[in-house]
Amino acid sequence: MLWSGWGDPGKAADLPEPVRKLLQDVLGVRPRQDRAAELGEVRLPAAPLPPPALAELRGIVGAGHVRADDESRVRHTRGKSTPDLMRMRAGDGSDAPDAVVLPGSHREVLEVLAACAAHRVAVVPFGGGTSVVGGLVATRRGFAGVVALDLARLDRLVAVDAESMVAEMEPGLRAPEAERLLAGHGLTLGHFPQSFEYATLGGFAAARSSGQASAGYGRFDDMVVGMTVATPRGTLELGRAPKSAAGPDLRQVILGSEGAFGVITSLRLRVRRAPAERVYEGWRFASFAEGSAALRHLVQEGVVPTVLRLSDETETMVGLARPGEIGASPTGAGCLAIAGYEGFSEVPALRERVAAALSGLGGVPLGTEPGESWAHGRYSAPYLRDSLLAAGATVETLETAGFWSNLPRLYDAVRLSLHASLGSPLVMCHISHVYGTGASLYFTVVTAQDEDPVGQWEAAKRSVTEAIVAAGGTVSHHHGVGRDHREAYATEIGDLGVEILRGIKDRLDPEGVLNPGVLVPAER
Repeated sequence: MLWSGWGDPGKAADLPEPVRKLLQDVLGVRPRQDRAAELGEVRLPAAPLPPPALAELRGIVGAGHVRADDESRVRHTRGKSTPDLMRMRAGDGSDAPDAVVLPGSHREVLEVLAACAAHRVAVVPFGGGTSVVGGLVATRRGFAGVVALDLARLDRLVAVDAESMVAEMEPGLRAPEAERLLAGHGLTLGHFPQSFEYATLGGFAAARSSGQASAGYGRFDDMVVGMTVATPRGTLELGRAPKSAAGPDLRQVILGSEGAFGVITSLRLRVRRAPAERVYEGWRFASFAEGSAALRHLVQEGVVPTVLRLSDETETMVGLARPGEIGASPTGAGCLAIAGYEGFSEVPALRERVAAALSGLGGVPLGTEPGESWAHGRYSAPYLRDSLLAAGATVETLETAGFWSNLPRLYDAVRLSLHASLGSPLVMCHISHVYGTGASLYFTVVTAQDEDPVGQWEAAKRSVTEAIVAAGGTVSHHHGVGRDHREAYATEIGDLGVEILRGIKDRLDPEGVLNPGVLVPAER
């Protein structure tokens, strides 16, 4: 994983000339004159971890699994939001942990948390490092130091219960490796978010991730049937049946908690048979409103492909609906929808039913080429962001969700806020996940960088988050809360909801060492 960008540096590509021209002519983007920092040039704070704490941590996990070298610290600094990357490209490593600790078992995680609580050392659970909401930046104030708790050594497929279709897996497994291991049993999770190549199973659970095939497989939190959690107070074993009426489901306390309440050390996950057939196809609608109505009809009638998404007019025109062909000549006006089918003998019949419904609702079939193009480039958009940053453009994503009846209001509120904050940015949107009652909206924003691009985006993000809350949307559908959405989240759940969160935090983490500053709103 590139420390100052996304993914494999070998996959980075130069911007196509049509994109460069669009940036210059429409947005006024000009190439930056400053040079991005090299890894050895990143400015790091002194590592003040108290020697007794460092010695105890080495005694728990082994000296070779406590790393305090500069490169390890840099590679565990922040996540992958655009402000995160801008700071790293500027050589700002001020949020780096003092050390990286790699436990090898649940017992070691428990002992590390106990030691850190005793020494007042903050702990940032670290999976793939793909957070885009400030979820990996701990508050230092009041603590003797900060460590990143890297779960990479907890990377096993522990067991498969083929009769129940449940697999026990450790949280440090990256998604591609998890799929490879399950494929050996003829199984799949079916969870393919844009971060798929680098994110971990523990991160998916901690952030309530939602994959691009959620229409068919469900969200990741739908897949979690049980988990083991280490806290400074001890172990939580959660989930012993598919469903239960034995009080509130405490799994929901941990899912989405972003490491603030405990560290997931094992997951029991619902799995599916690996599909024998995968087909992706494209449809065109005259407008975003018409396409949205068609998607709503499908999901409410129960005629649902595995993948179902719709790009608005701008995203379709620019080509971001097919990231692998960004900058290519547009194939026509309107809005591109992608429908994907993964399964067995039922796939042809489902395709026919979907085609009949979409054709009757104004959809024009485009065949499999647009769908296969989308599938081929489905993980490539973050690489495009790196190229745009280098060219002098700020590009960032944000997402929300709402009920179908409120979706047009939410869509307009986000766009109006971004234009008010940034002048004349390029704002693109797609419906990324659908439900019977509503859907999520995923926005991509491109604008010319000013003299303070980090401050420029942070001001716009504050404004648009307020607009989302005012328009009745949620502050996050699948990116999480982190630090960036923490105060808006407090508004969303209300004062009493905040008190409940603090009560859970105080009970499970009395010293407050778990990811301080993330998720739980600060005292006012």
